[in-house]
Amino acid sequence: MTTITPYLTVHDGRAALEFYAAAFGAVETGERYEEGGRIGFAALTIDGAPLYLSDEAHEYGAWAPRSVGHATAAVALDVADVDATYVRAVTAGATADREPEDQGDERRGWLVDPFGHRWVISSPLP
Repeated sequence: MTTITPYLTVHDGRAALEFYAAAFGAVETGERYEEGGRIGFAALTIDGAPLYLSDEAHEYGAWAPRSVGHATAAVALDVADVDATYVRAVTAGATADREPEDQGDERRGWLVDPFGHRWVISSPLP
């Protein structure tokens, strides 16, 4: 079995945990490591899929998009209802990039979370 897990670096780990819960229904698994007032590691799941995050730690090469001035990757999230998830994420503080629209056999929308990470949210079309 092959597994890949996004590990996002953010400028405010505690706020990120709250945002991902409100926007995407993320649940913290209880695995968290903190040192010196910052989150070195926190494990979440979104509909059972893993997501890790940490605060910036420049000494380890962990830089958030806010510090480098742009996102360097995007996270793809498949959901049951792209429109509802998109609205929930924007209401929670994400910036709308591309409104959901039908593209091939999926409905997709793009947004940027409050921490500078790009997300493509999609649902299969019936």
